[in-house]
Amino acid sequence: MSRRTATTRKPAGRFPVLRPEQLSAAQKRVLKSLVAGPRGNDGTGLDSVSRFLTRGPFNAWLRSPDLGNLLQQVGAHIRFKSSLPARLNELAILITARHWTSQFEWYAHRLLALKAGLDAKLIDELARNRRPKRMRADEAAVYEFCTQLHRRKNVTDAAYRRAAAQFGERGVMDLIGASGYYTAVSMTLNVARVPVPPGEKNPLK
Repeated sequence: MSRRTATTRKPAGRFPVLRPEQLSAAQKRVLKSLVAGPRGNDGTGLDSVSRFLTRGPFNAWLRSPDLGNLLQQVGAHIRFKSSLPARLNELAILITARHWTSQFEWYAHRLLALKAGLDAKLIDELARNRRPKRMRADEAAVYEFCTQLHRRKNVTDAAYRRAAAQFGERGVMDLIGASGYYTAVSMTLNVARVPVPPGEKNPLK
């Protein structure tokens, strides 16, 4: 094997994909909850069990089923019950994925962000680690708050006041929740080396 081949090959996943017959009773309960929840049918054509075991952080999280179940419940709340419009929630998620260079997270949520109405040019600028040139007022508030939170480990008074004025105190907490939860997701995906689907290229440099 040449050095070039060795360095350009995508790294293998670190957590072997579990098969349904390998699952413990606790792991089966987590998988059952996932299949029954709002993520159960995403329109990919894959059956839910296969999708949860081969995509996203869930195959890794099943190694610690009690923790995995708590995390997936938090994630379901953040994805489907946030006070923020889906467009802004997905913006916060993409900012987190970009901060962690989480390839699968960006791949999956770019599609969801476009579906939610986030502008493709704005998304492309985020992918290049640039501040988008054109943002709506609410998008700019999310961008400043979440970017500062990741980079500075805090936010300025101005960023806080801007977010609170746009979204209220609940909205501020939902931004923090999305940033924190998807940080855990991105960490998991990066450590587990979850790849983008076959035939797709890593979207982030």
